[in-house]
Amino acid sequence: MIMKVLTTLILLLVCLFGGTNLVFAMNDAEAINISGSQRMLSQRMMKSYLMIGADIKTDQAQKQLDDSAGHFEERLAALVDYAPTKEITRRLTRVQNIWYQHRLRMLSTPSREGIEGFMAENRELLKACNDVVVAIAEYANVPSAELVNISGRQRMLSQRIAKAYVAMYWRVDTETAHKEFQQAIALFDESLQKLSASDINTSEVVDALSKVSSQWHFSQNGFRLEENGRYVPTVIAVTTESILWKMNDITKMYEEIMSDRTLASL
Repeated sequence: MIMKVLTTLILLLVCLFGGTNLVFAMNDAEAINISGSQRMLSQRMMKSYLMIGADIKTDQAQKQLDDSAGHFEERLAALVDYAPTKEITRRLTRVQNIWYQHRLRMLSTPSREGIEGFMAENRELLKACNDVVVAIAEYANVPSAELVNISGRQRMLSQRIAKAYVAMYWRVDTETAHKEFQQAIALFDESLQKLSASDINTSEVVDALSKVSSQWHFSQNGFRLEENGRYVPTVIAVTTESILWKMNDITKMYEEIMSDRTLASL
């Protein structure tokens, strides 16, 4: 705990006196946010891969895939530099090991051949990324860390919903995709209610969550169409994309709340 306080004080001094030579150093709140974004990127890449294969907005999907892969690499390196404990380093190494193999196919031409195994590997990558978030949140050991985690997870769920939907549309890994689709919708709904009920929400957070809630409930109509075999992948892609960026802004708000509370406790 003493070391964490000293580290925070050093970062404050650097920010105050570093001027234009400021060297970015990640704090715990930022680390939870950034590691949480890795979960989202794992699903976003898979969604984009499937969209290209299914011939859905291919130019946009290709750009999303390339950008997401680049962000994943960059943020993984930043997290490795940040890692304050051996356990967090160990979990990041697990992510690296899966990713270095996974990216080979992710950046190749989409194909149905062996797709079930590839999607299973993607779920392993997601789990490994989530394990990193959990470890960092436990290390931070402050109540607001959980809200950064849950809010950040909503970003991932928006992309997991879209990924599973496109998989069902393309008719690949259908049984597993349908299960993922239903589970992700249920968890998003449950988590949205939990975030909305938090007593540390600022008026800005309350307003932002209200907008997400309105859009989320409206989107249920599109989700239900698949039950009748009617798929609207372009609509779902646009809707989940909008929710993703709204939740990204909210996660940043929670990150700032966590940082402020950490500094106030020193």
